[in-house]
Amino acid sequence: MKRHIRNRVIGLAAGTVAFGAISACGGGGGGGGGLDIADGGIRGTGSSVGPVSGFGSVFVNGVEFSTDDIPNREVESNDGITAENLLSEGMILRVEGEWRDDGTGTAETLSYDDTLRGPVSQVTPDPSGAGEFVTLAVMGQSVRVDRQTVVRGTTYATLLGGSQIADHIRVSAWRQADGSYRAGFIQVIDPDLTNIELEGSVLTVDTSLNEFTIGTITVQYDENSVSFGSGLTEANLIKGAALEVEGTMSGSVLTAATIDRDDARRFSRSSADDIEFTATIDASYAPSGAGTLPGEFTMGGLTVRVTDATELDDSITLDELTEGLLIQVEGQFLSDTVVEAEEIELRDGNAKVKGVISFSADNAFFVGGVEVRISSTTAFTVEDGSGISFQTLPIGTTTVEVEGIEKEQGADVFIEALKVEVDDDPVDDSEDLNNFELEGQLRDISPTPGTVTLLGVQIKDTSADYDNVLRSEIVDDFFGTDATIILEVEYRSTSSGFIADEIELEEDDDD
Repeated sequence: MKRHIRNRVIGLAAGTVAFGAISACGGGGGGGGGLDIADGGIRGTGSSVGPVSGFGSVFVNGVEFSTDDIPNREVESNDGITAENLLSEGMILRVEGEWRDDGTGTAETLSYDDTLRGPVSQVTPDPSGAGEFVTLAVMGQSVRVDRQTVVRGTTYATLLGGSQIADHIRVSAWRQADGSYRAGFIQVIDPDLTNIELEGSVLTVDTSLNEFTIGTITVQYDENSVSFGSGLTEANLIKGAALEVEGTMSGSVLTAATIDRDDARRFSRSSADDIEFTATIDASYAPSGAGTLPGEFTMGGLTVRVTDATELDDSITLDELTEGLLIQVEGQFLSDTVVEAEEIELRDGNAKVKGVISFSADNAFFVGGVEVRISSTTAFTVEDGSGISFQTLPIGTTTVEVEGIEKEQGADVFIEALKVEVDDDPVDDSEDLNNFELEGQLRDISPTPGTVTLLGVQIKDTSADYDNVLRSEIVDDFFGTDATIILEVEYRSTSSGFIADEIELEEDDDD
């Protein structure tokens, strides 16, 4: 049996948020938690760019930004998102302002721009059958929707079932190194062919015909009326350029009203030099060995320099800073394209649990014996798109699904939640109240069938079906190698403890 134990980033250092050290903020449908620690001085002044995780203010990159100083809480946008109350969790927002050591900040401006807005030609569920992602074809652009994506107007489960989208969608996403997109947010919206937004690399150009192609779309423009942004001119319409076009579409022809640089401009330098931003890595870390400069990598179109003073959170190691990983960087601009990193932390989920909540207290809750801690980066959503907060989570009645980062603090192993999604309706089968699923790092296993321990939960496996691997192989790898072993477990709660029904080895997506 050919298999490969996935190399997953697992946070084994002390968690950045201690149990009981945060207090949830109960705004609208939002979830973030405001850090409940002593006031601190200004930590940064400049730009903070990342997905919204909550409201009551606006939570971005773990900072609760007050928007009181912004008239009418206006959002700078030409996509119809003109005020704070029109934002949603998962939307990638740029905040100009300042942030402090106590986890609070003050916003001067909010800016939002869709990545894509238009028709979907195909919905393709994860071909492996594991249900880890869905791929949408949007005007020739490939958009990956995963369990961290906030989905509105449909559900992730619906997409995973292969249901197609007849209407248009709004997408807020990160562009990947291969030109595809990873969505932080998607929303099904009413079709409007006069209000299309397309982003991608230029494939062909013919300026004599005033047209170029992006994906499957031919873009035509009138040089006398089209509006170029960010200092662009017709001379910048070259093969390979990453551009954003807005306009009116007929068939596969988009008549451009505006042409701008792609969304990487959201990470551009402001008048202040500090920046904190969340994005996927475009080019993996490479060492330089020059003095105090260990090396660098690229993300969001910027070169990120790592020095001896850079703090690596969540036990991230330099060799784990690889293409496609979603991370958050805080640092300072050295030039318009180079940022020196002060802190790097993981924003990619590597653990999950699904089931009803059994107990909730302070800033944590328990699902199937797994402790879930919330932080100011936690987004709370309901599958049907309605709002919910930590304080109104259903206890003992309704399934929730948690995506987060596995962390360890002393003897405690827990999930720090990135996203908590609540099902539309309460569980109607009493047996289902005791059924759970989890995914995490194997922490212990008995040499013979007996128990496995993951995410702080010991589960009996004497009657479990090992789906894609022999139990003996897992035992050999666990005791004989340093490999990180990730398991998916379906299990149930009984009067004699937790009992596993099915255990599967989590493998690389491309295996």
